[in-house]
Amino acid sequence: MAKQPMLKFVKIDREMPQKRAADARNKDFNEIYAEFAAEKAKEQASRCSQCGVPYCQSHCPLHNNIPDWLRMTAEGRLQEAYETSQMTNTFPEVCGRICPQDRLCEGNCVIEQSGHETVTIGAVEKYITEAAWENGWVKSISPAAELTQSIGIIGAGPGGMAAADRLRRAGYQVTVYDRYDRMGGLLTYGIPSFKLEKYVIERRTNQFAEGGIDMQLNTNVGVDITFEELREKHDAILIATGVYKLRELDDSTYGNDLTGNVQALGYLTASNKANFGDDVPEHNDGTLNAAGKRVVVIGGGDTAMDCARTALRQGAEKVTVMYRRDRENMPGSQREVQNAEEEGAVFEWLSAPLGFVSDNNVTDFANPGQQSGKVKGVVAQRMRLGAPDASGRRTPEVMQGSEFLIEADIVVKALGFTPEDLPTLWGQPELPVSRWGTIKAEYGTGRTDLEGVYAVGDIVRGASLVVWAIRDGREAADAIIADLESKQTIAAE
Repeated sequence: MAKQPMLKFVKIDREMPQKRAADARNKDFNEIYAEFAAEKAKEQASRCSQCGVPYCQSHCPLHNNIPDWLRMTAEGRLQEAYETSQMTNTFPEVCGRICPQDRLCEGNCVIEQSGHETVTIGAVEKYITEAAWENGWVKSISPAAELTQSIGIIGAGPGGMAAADRLRRAGYQVTVYDRYDRMGGLLTYGIPSFKLEKYVIERRTNQFAEGGIDMQLNTNVGVDITFEELREKHDAILIATGVYKLRELDDSTYGNDLTGNVQALGYLTASNKANFGDDVPEHNDGTLNAAGKRVVVIGGGDTAMDCARTALRQGAEKVTVMYRRDRENMPGSQREVQNAEEEGAVFEWLSAPLGFVSDNNVTDFANPGQQSGKVKGVVAQRMRLGAPDASGRRTPEVMQGSEFLIEADIVVKALGFTPEDLPTLWGQPELPVSRWGTIKAEYGTGRTDLEGVYAVGDIVRGASLVVWAIRDGREAADAIIADLESKQTIAAE
């Protein structure tokens, strides 16, 4: 009888790839985890219980066949493991690195419910995908036949890229338009390299170029080309712009216009561009560079953690993260909070900004007087959690008389993203949007009320996860293919 390769969770403990020491990794932008060695990947994959109802798979937005490729990895069948993985996921090398596995697949692992720690799904996914690239198992984009119909995709983030890959493999002529100078969207400019090294996206960009996908970068739709021109040029349009408009503090927050108050995306973009070797004046002159400075980051999501950890790597004197709820009620990944703490970030839980001052000797926080020039501090106020709101999260309430000062030379506001007003920006008042400004699109297909126009990702969902954008892009590509084939059939009759 063959030896059972699985169900070893009772004998083998959970183990992540080795994490670089915090006092070493917080000085560079390299990824913080080493790669699994082959035997270690096999060992950790063998902990899977192969349960009858795989909650890891059902809680993955892409419904990846996780138990199958874990078993194949445990048996040393790495090429089959990769091929099974990429059946449902266009970019498993990205998801293995940045998906919040603690909230999705790993957070629903059955063996954890039985008192054992979860399988290290994300680390194994990253391992088998890197093995695939090293061994040449990643299939090039080579359509069996060229089709004449063309699709224009607005946005080169994960949703747009996933759709482009699927449509081009089917033989369609695909053009991707993006305002930035590189593919990837927030994967390139919004996520730091210590979480997602940029060669991962450049590798896919090269694959796209070799596969015949036309990439029109530095192209701002509504400025360099109109939306109507794109509709006339292509047989279908896919909107995958993401959400880039940044949330602001409310108007009662005084001192918000002081120099040194910056937005998270601009800060992260400047850092990523500088790490590419680009000339970034705002980074060079210190405006968007934390070297030697006291930094306060406002927010509790993964973007806030990215900003805090970036500031530490830039050589900040001190980094403080403020969040109005407690650790248990924050929206970001607990793993990212732990990494930030290890690397030196200080957290002020249950605190929110009342205002900003340019004089750090202010003591009357309610009446700080006229403030101008550079920020010197954040006036914070303590919060407590009250009754749950409609979403079920407890509402933060101000504790009167609890004000205190956090000294700061740079304040990074990581408060989230909202949709840009695309109907106005593109001169398309008929583009259907919700009351939140997101585009209205059919679930599962991305179809909008405009003929031949589809939409996916954050511009439909609101700020969400990369894995959801990939799913949306794949589903919309399938809908576009079905619709164009249907039109051809009708035309031929």
